[in-house]
Amino acid sequence: MTAGKRQWYAVAVHAGIMAACRPTGMRTVKIVIAPDSFKESLSAPDAARAIERGVRQAWPAAHTLRVPMADGGEGTVQAVLAASGGQARQVRVRNALGRPVVAEWGALPDGTAVIEMAAAAGLEAIPPAERDPLVADTHGVGELIRAALDAGATRLILGLGGSATIDGGAGMLRALGARLLDARGQDLPPGGAALADLAQLDLDGLDPRLAGLDIQVACDVDNPLCGAQGAARIFGPQKGASATQIPRLDAALARLADITEARLGQRHRDTPGAGAAGGLGFAAHAVLGANFRPGAELIAELGGLAQALEGATLAITGEGRLDAQTLRGKTPAGVARLAQQAGVPVVALAGALGDGYEALYDIGIHAAFSLVPGPHALEDALANADRYLAERARDITQLWLAAARRRL
Repeated sequence: MTAGKRQWYAVAVHAGIMAACRPTGMRTVKIVIAPDSFKESLSAPDAARAIERGVRQAWPAAHTLRVPMADGGEGTVQAVLAASGGQARQVRVRNALGRPVVAEWGALPDGTAVIEMAAAAGLEAIPPAERDPLVADTHGVGELIRAALDAGATRLILGLGGSATIDGGAGMLRALGARLLDARGQDLPPGGAALADLAQLDLDGLDPRLAGLDIQVACDVDNPLCGAQGAARIFGPQKGASATQIPRLDAALARLADITEARLGQRHRDTPGAGAAGGLGFAAHAVLGANFRPGAELIAELGGLAQALEGATLAITGEGRLDAQTLRGKTPAGVARLAQQAGVPVVALAGALGDGYEALYDIGIHAAFSLVPGPHALEDALANADRYLAERARDITQLWLAAARRRL
């Protein structure tokens, strides 16, 4: 028996034990639907609805529970609001290039604010020809945090991912009242390159309300701030940094780390996650006192995924691409770990299956499938993701029902 058949056999056995022979005679069985967004095509709530639609095409009486997921990157606010309630708020801020944009954040009933840094300083909002990590900064992220403080937030979930910046969070700190000064006592201009001239970090004007704000950073990377695995060298190319700009930016981040260490008396440059979002993780941890949490774990907690999985028979998750990197804190891996603890089999759907996705079978994914029914252009796959996702969910449910009928 092949590995794929063994995985499906496990799903089928579980389904047969939990269900009676005929669909009309089955007792209520719960299917938990917990996907991440499918980038450039579907948000997590939209993906969850598409999967639910496919399940119900095969089994109209199915009891489904949608828990949209995220890992801290784009779509985090939408996923949390859809899963746990709350209100979407909008505020005008600066984007990574200093232009005015309207950014959304989430206000939950318990006083928690949920912010995606990408809503203010995201890469996708900047046309490729205009991307410039030397001058891009995170000022808008600080403005979002100020808006949350103005609304009375006592807890902040800060999602990191998809940034256009490599400024070490300097812009965010500036927006919150800090000053970054050169040797002449002049304020530095925006952007990561300017940090090479940093001589003093003045935190006296930092918003005093931050002291009472519990900040948790949701991210799925553990890179340090600088060096061979740091923000500039690992993530710089995708933000538009050239081969000559990368060492320049890395040195500037090291300068920020030196000055911050001198100011605070503590070393934070090697903290896992300090290099997230172009070094924004460093400023959040070192200056704002934020704690790091795996993004998928934190969003699952907010959405009550563990509770949803109690008594479930099957869980369906997914994201745009499944590969070996999915193991490093991505949503399907997080869903699988919780489902494994609850004894629930998991099927994953993806726009593409990349190298090493089979490793997910070792952490609780029982089967994984690509959405597209055959060779397709990327544009077609993105445009029809909703339909393809529903069709694959329908096919999975059909197989589940077939297994139940046979009383395996």
